Amino acid sequence: MSDRFGATGGLVLGLGLLVVGVSLAFSVGRFPVGLMDLASALWSRLSGEPSTLTPAAEAVIFNIRGPRVLAAILCGAALAVAGGAFQGLFRNPLVSPDILGASSGAALGAITGIYISAGIVVIQGLAFAGGLLAVALVYLIGTSIRSGDIALVLVLTGVVVGSLLGAGVGLLKYVADPYNQLPAMTFWLLGSLAGTDKNDLLPLFGPIALGTIILIALRWRINVLSLPEDEARALGLATGALRIAIVAAATLVTSASVAAAGIIGWVGLIVPHLARFIVGPEFGRLIPTAALFGASYLLLIDTLARSMAQVEVPLGILTAIIGTPVFIWLLTSARRSWS
Repeated sequence: MSDRFGATGGLVLGLGLLVVGVSLAFSVGRFPVGLMDLASALWSRLSGEPSTLTPAAEAVIFNIRGPRVLAAILCGAALAVAGGAFQGLFRNPLVSPDILGASSGAALGAITGIYISAGIVVIQGLAFAGGLLAVALVYLIGTSIRSGDIALVLVLTGVVVGSLLGAGVGLLKYVADPYNQLPAMTFWLLGSLAGTDKNDLLPLFGPIALGTIILIALRWRINVLSLPEDEARALGLATGALRIAIVAAATLVTSASVAAAGIIGWVGLIVPHLARFIVGPEFGRLIPTAALFGASYLLLIDTLARSMAQVEVPLGILTAIIGTPVFIWLLTSARRSWS
C-alpha cells in the first residue's frame, strides 16, 4: 500500500497523539494537574528555581502519576516496536510480540514468584527471565528442525511451547492459596500499572532502549529479510544471525514490558499494522511511528482504566474490548494493506 501521510506526517501525528495522551493522563483523576502546572513543575526541577506548586501537586507529578505515565509510554512503545519487528520477520501482519512464547514465559516466571511469596523485585526479575528463556527454548527447538520454512517452524514451536507454559501457569493457579495468592496472580495476568513507582523506571527503560536501538540499527536488514528466504540470502544477508538478533532484541523489550505491567494484549498486534497503514512498510519509518502510536495508545488506555470506574479496570480487559473490533477490521483489510 502506498504511503498515506509520509514519514514526517506519521511522526507529527504520533507526537500529537502523545501530547494529548499526556495531557489527559495528568488532568484526569482525583487530583487533576493542568499542562501549565506540569510545565511549571518540570521547569522548576530543571532550572532549580523555587516551585510555585503545592507539595501535594509535586508529589502527584513526580511520585504518583508521573512514573505511571512514563511506564505506560515505555510499555506501549516497547510492545508496538516488538510487534512491528516480529511482523516484519515473519512477513505476517497478524503476528504479535508473544508469538514465540515471551508472554507465556514471563507469566510463568511471575506466577512462580507470587506462589513462593517473593517480593515485587523478584517477581519482576522472574518474569523478565522467564520471557527470555521461553523464547530461547522456542528458538533452540525451532532451529533444530531442518524442514520447511524456518519462520513457520518457529511460529508453530512458539504455539506449542506457549501452550505448555500456559499449562504451568494454570497448575500454579490451581494449587495457589485462593485468598491471597490467586487474586494476586489473576490481577497480574490481566495487566496493570497501578503499583508503578519511580524505582521501576530505570529497570524498564534500560532493556527497552537497548532492544529498540538494536532494531533501529538493523532496520534496512529487516526490510531485506521481509523478502523470501532464498532472495534474502542471494543479496548476501546472513539470515540466521540476523534472525537471532531481531528475535533477541524484540524479546528483550517485550519481556521488560511484561515484567513491569503484566500481560497486555493487542497493542503489539494492532498498533504496528495501523502505523504501517499510515507510513508504509519501510522499517526505518515504521519503528518510530509505531513506538509513538503504541505509547499514546497504552497511555490513553491506562487513563481510561483508572478513571472509568471506582475500581481500576485491568489493562488487558480494556485492550481486548477495544482491540477486538479493530482486529475484525484488520482481518478484512490485511490483504489489501500489507505490501
